[in-house]
Amino acid sequence: MKEKKEPPILQVTGRRKEAVARVRIRPGEGRIIVNRRPLEDYFPSVGHRHHALDALRVADFDIKGRYDIDATIDGGGVSGQAGALRLGVARALIALDPELKSVLKHEKLLTRDARVKEAKKYGLKKARKAPQYSKR
Repeated sequence: MKEKKEPPILQVTGRRKEAVARVRIRPGEGRIIVNRRPLEDYFPSVGHRHHALDALRVADFDIKGRYDIDATIDGGGVSGQAGALRLGVARALIALDPELKSVLKHEKLLTRDARVKEAKKYGLKKARKAPQYSKR
């Protein structure tokens, strides 16, 4: 028999490049689960883990023993997924405590990074790379 999960207190979305992170926060022991795996397993790189949890560090928000973070991330690469999780966690913290907005905004954690890959143009190999020019 499946155990029944309690509903999240809140659910927010973060995006970066092609990655989309759905972040749910619920009461718990302070676990961070990404795609049903612990954060350390999903992001083996320390840099990506730090980047993803910047909002918790900047806001000095301790989730240990208070909240669990459960994220589902789709699309993009590792760096984009870490950035999407970062924005999702920052938005979730604001929903929990609106007073953190000024601190997170000052650190630019609430801004959606709109940089995406440029579209390929016809006649070119990539967006701007042209085939080698031959005079003869």
